[in-house]
Amino acid sequence: MKRRQFLAAGAALIAAPAVAQGTDLPPRLMPQSVPVNPRLSPQQILIVPQQHYLYYVTAQGEAMRYGVGVGRAGLEFKGTASIQAKKEWPTWRPTNEMIEREPDTYSRFVDNDYVQPGGPSNPLGARALYLFKDGRDTYFRIHGTTQPQSIGRSVSNGCIRMLNAHVKDLYQRVPLGTRVTVF
Repeated sequence: MKRRQFLAAGAALIAAPAVAQGTDLPPRLMPQSVPVNPRLSPQQILIVPQQHYLYYVTAQGEAMRYGVGVGRAGLEFKGTASIQAKKEWPTWRPTNEMIEREPDTYSRFVDNDYVQPGGPSNPLGARALYLFKDGRDTYFRIHGTTQPQSIGRSVSNGCIRMLNAHVKDLYQRVPLGTRVTVF
């Protein structure tokens, strides 16, 4: 086997999980262990929206990196928060600001208290990690998505989106109280 064939086969194997999940996610956005600054403390999350990456520091000098979708300009969260709640198949209701910004998109939520039950069609996907700052809910989440094509893009209303399989992996790794920094 020539070197070029070997590299092509390796790239195909890396991309295979994305194809298996029904997405065309580039290999760079697939979960992978990467080196990070050894001064970073384990068990913290760092999000770099401009690169569409979420890093979960697993050990000194090492992190799991996931590709994410992030908030579009003006809607993103920046700063430090902590995960104070975690939910499997969470319920969802858009914020009042989302309804005001896009009343046609969220028309089923106008003038009522309807909350969409958890499940495969829920925009928060399979798991949600709730970000709190100074003891208060920020209404920003790290969550799954029903729109896998949004991974690697800046299109959300501010939350951090992950493929459902990836958020399930992150969910089981992070404890409550995990620090999250968004740059």
